[in-house]
Amino acid sequence: MSESHKNILLIKPSSLGDIVMALPALSMLRRNFPQAKISWLVRPEFAPIVEGHPHLDEIILFDRKTLAKAWHQPAAFKQLMDLISRLRRGRFDAVLDLQGLFRTASLAWLSGCKKRFGPVWRKEFAHLFYTTTVVPQPQWVHVIDTYRKLIEAMGGRDLGVEFVLSTKLDAAASAKNLLSQQKIALDRYAVIIPGSAQVSKCWSADRFAALSDRLTSEHGLAVVATGGKSESPMIEQIRSLAKHPIVNLAGQTSLPELVEVLRQAKLVVSNDTGPGHIAGALGRPLVMMFSWSNPLRVGPYGRPECIVGHDVQSRGLAIRSRDPKHAVGYITFDEVYAKVVEQLTTS
Repeated sequence: MSESHKNILLIKPSSLGDIVMALPALSMLRRNFPQAKISWLVRPEFAPIVEGHPHLDEIILFDRKTLAKAWHQPAAFKQLMDLISRLRRGRFDAVLDLQGLFRTASLAWLSGCKKRFGPVWRKEFAHLFYTTTVVPQPQWVHVIDTYRKLIEAMGGRDLGVEFVLSTKLDAAASAKNLLSQQKIALDRYAVIIPGSAQVSKCWSADRFAALSDRLTSEHGLAVVATGGKSESPMIEQIRSLAKHPIVNLAGQTSLPELVEVLRQAKLVVSNDTGPGHIAGALGRPLVMMFSWSNPLRVGPYGRPECIVGHDVQSRGLAIRSRDPKHAVGYITFDEVYAKVVEQLTTS
């Protein structure tokens, strides 16, 4: 059975954190179907996280921003037709759609592949496009466990969870140089990740500032803040509130360079956002704050000791909580700092 799939398309275009959590699925596919050609459909801005991955043969770009205009812009419509043609020429014998949305499930169907595997997320009727589905169950809540069940349905038997984020030598060198310019010692810094694509996930600037000061004054760690260019003003606010220096690297690293900055960190403190999930995948000492997003579903896999949040073990299958007490503002400084000390002590 493990030799039955020779040409596999994995669909997981976004977001950054979701792609990181799909990495174990890629490695499972490689272990279970070692002779297969494996392609990944991904958005261009996130492609660098899987470029050069030892378990991947091909990247197919999915430019969602352009393709969303396909119904009223001829150039975008042509690009969509080109993508569909590219997928059909691929002659895939198995498509694994981990996104589980209408647009990705329809692409799986339009590829012409006769074996299409995907989750039932109970939204957008995406599951109607699959030939084999898996419904999340209370006994395996985490999305990675759903991916494991999907690969089992494909005939996989080796379902061990492995995160592979290979070092890219040029990115490692440039990240080291960037830190050196800021006089940051490679084994003596913490990273804070105060931003998120969703403001409702963001812990307050004053608390990040107070935490940074404690990391420096009590643990002797330099503090580096990372994020996208748009998050630089937020980091500057944190810097203005802090008593000790904070290095602002927002917008100054490529995605591979960010991976290397996180790989060398003594500690990472993050909201529930993509770079934090990279730190989790790298196995770094980590403190990650969860508000309305369900850590049972999308927390660092197998690392409950990294999670700060309320009612962590009783959220069930829901991806989103509407309970006001789960808002990020209710996560206290003392709760986060206790986890910081625990992570630094046990690492």
